[in-house]
Amino acid sequence: MKNLIKLLLVIFIIPLPVRGQNAPGGRRGGPAVIRTVAFDSLSMSDPFILADPATHMYYLTSTGGGVWKSPDLRTWQGPYNVTAVDSTSWMGTRPGIWAPEIHIYNHKYYYFGTFTNGRKIIDSIPQRSVIPRRAVHILVSDKPDGPYKPISKNDYVPDNWATLDASFWIEDGKPYLVYCHEWLQVIDGTIEAVPLTADLSAPVGKAITLFRASSSPWAKEMNTIGEITNGAKIPGWVTDGPYLFRTKTGKLGAIWSSWGTSRYALGVAYSTSGSLRGPWVHESEPLVANNSGHGMFFKTFEGKLLLCLHYQDTGKGRNPRKPMLLEVDDTGERLKIGKRYEP
Repeated sequence: MKNLIKLLLVIFIIPLPVRGQNAPGGRRGGPAVIRTVAFDSLSMSDPFILADPATHMYYLTSTGGGVWKSPDLRTWQGPYNVTAVDSTSWMGTRPGIWAPEIHIYNHKYYYFGTFTNGRKIIDSIPQRSVIPRRAVHILVSDKPDGPYKPISKNDYVPDNWATLDASFWIEDGKPYLVYCHEWLQVIDGTIEAVPLTADLSAPVGKAITLFRASSSPWAKEMNTIGEITNGAKIPGWVTDGPYLFRTKTGKLGAIWSSWGTSRYALGVAYSTSGSLRGPWVHESEPLVANNSGHGMFFKTFEGKLLLCLHYQDTGKGRNPRKPMLLEVDDTGERLKIGKRYEP
């Protein structure tokens, strides 16, 4: 009983250490204070950058839900609150927002996010965790800076599943929602993909399991590497931040994050069939290690391919997570990560 009470307090009061700090301007923090800062001065988890051709601006979002704008990747203005959720839905009035992505599709802007309502409990696993309602959902806007509103009240995932880190993929002309089934609920976290209607308003059919975290040789079981989650030693394998891509040769790959021997890390898997159904083969070592991860790719307006992810220094004290840009070579069958890119 004491452990259960402790976990309840942690879930409702203390930010989850696996996810990291909320970005400034998140909905839980009240009205944002708009300011202008250099890229290196930003602190956030799970960064995502949209290079919008219509406005010729970069839009950066992250856990917390706020959006920053920049014409050159060097100087950013924000954070702007851009979401307008339906308070009568399961999300409630002030949901926590994790790891949003903004994608352009059919001349509209779609906000793929993870929303948490800590007042709704969907599962309670003895000796493990209490699971709040946390689910991926899609919002839409006519403009990149919002406001973004839910497309519909449809659930994209079963209402008793804890899911997170929504992403977007199109295969053979069909749109898919890609996401993680959370390891806190299923122990061995998975990455799933569910087909969507043409307007992205609802799922059609059952989700496909791409792979489980334990299928990767570099991802480690949390207890074996001494990681603490929600103040407790909880066993399991983490899946975080899936993002799909194709190399210039047409090879289908997925970058994703988990915990390894150097803490948080970004790995890659490739589909041998060239489709979502795999099978998926993991590289033996992470693409980027050293407490860095949750990445995505984008091209600058000058055509340079970059990897955007967050990192955290592991020195003394509680250091914030910060965004980082790395150069990428995707001309071969395998990705090659290059030097750090300085805007």
